[in-house]
Amino acid sequence: MTKNINNAVGIQLKLARKDKGWSLDTAAVHTGVSKAMLGQIERGESSPTVARLWKIASGFHLPLTSFLGTIEDDSLTDNVLNTEQGISVTTLFPFDKITKSEVLSLILAPSHQQMSSPHNAGVIEHILVIEGEMEYFLEQQWHPLRAGEVVKFSANQQHGYRNLSATPARFHNLICYTDEEKF
Repeated sequence: MTKNINNAVGIQLKLARKDKGWSLDTAAVHTGVSKAMLGQIERGESSPTVARLWKIASGFHLPLTSFLGTIEDDSLTDNVLNTEQGISVTTLFPFDKITKSEVLSLILAPSHQQMSSPHNAGVIEHILVIEGEMEYFLEQQWHPLRAGEVVKFSANQQHGYRNLSATPARFHNLICYTDEEKF
């Protein structure tokens, strides 16, 4: 069992790249992440930010949890990504090929803002605030959400989350992918 999320992400990235038959150069073109950075991530020398990991997942047409979850021999079991101050991502339900969805639990620290690049066409996000208050960014403006409130939106546009309060905000994110994704 690995205790280092950097190694887990790196191993999964290398497997995804080899599965597609991509060089680091080709992966860089598809993801928008430099060849050097991809190499550092594969070697476990660099910890990708959540935003960078989303870019990588989108470029490979893979769900985020494919880089965090388990593999068949159960050697990768870490499911918490704390790659930057201010946000923690935990896999609640890894990607399911039948439903084409995954469920994440995210905690935003006070005063933290997390922006996300557009996902692939057809990807839908559902946000359920569990604890605290937060805002989500969509269509060029911020919208408030409180505990118990939900929102659903097309994630093929720039979007983001922020916590302007003095206490952490915890929310669940159900991400549904399209049939056009190549899983």
